[in-house]
Amino acid sequence: MGKIEWAMWANEQALASGLILLVGGIVGVAGQFRGWQFAAYAVAAGVFVCLLEYPRSKRSKGTGVERTGQYCFTVCVKAFGPLTRNYYVRAFLHAAICVPGGFMLATVLGCVCLGIASIIYLVAAIRGEHWEPILPRKETQGKPLPQSIKSPPQNPPPRPPPEMRRKRVDDLESAAYDNPIPVSDNS
Repeated sequence: MGKIEWAMWANEQALASGLILLVGGIVGVAGQFRGWQFAAYAVAAGVFVCLLEYPRSKRSKGTGVERTGQYCFTVCVKAFGPLTRNYYVRAFLHAAICVPGGFMLATVLGCVCLGIASIIYLVAAIRGEHWEPILPRKETQGKPLPQSIKSPPQNPPPRPPPEMRRKRVDDLESAAYDNPIPVSDNS
């Protein structure tokens, strides 16, 4: 069995948590609930977490599918260097971000989900994983294709001799099914 890549799970969990925190914050601010300032904080924290977690990391095998439009976020996250590449930093950052969300009902779910993402990031960091950007591959021109592949075939494929080909139903003398009951068109 393969080794579990905890960072991949933490990334998905944290991105979903950021979205939940953002929506909870919007609900709290729009409803002007008591302590709506915590909801305003949750909106900002949710946006920050989503921007930080949107770019996926390259897997340990070197493969990975990037999200649509990930490249510009990858450049921004990569610019912060070890602060964003180290999963210990992300684990403690997410743990600190989620604390104020626990003071308001509209943001509690996002807070709990972000706390779980923080724990998963801590497990990933303990296992020695780190964030690697998925950069676009440069198309390499390998060895040239043989001439036979470049041009389509000029001759049709070989066919069996006429006596070996399947016969059409119209060419057969007797039909495949004879109706024993005579049918007449007397209406």
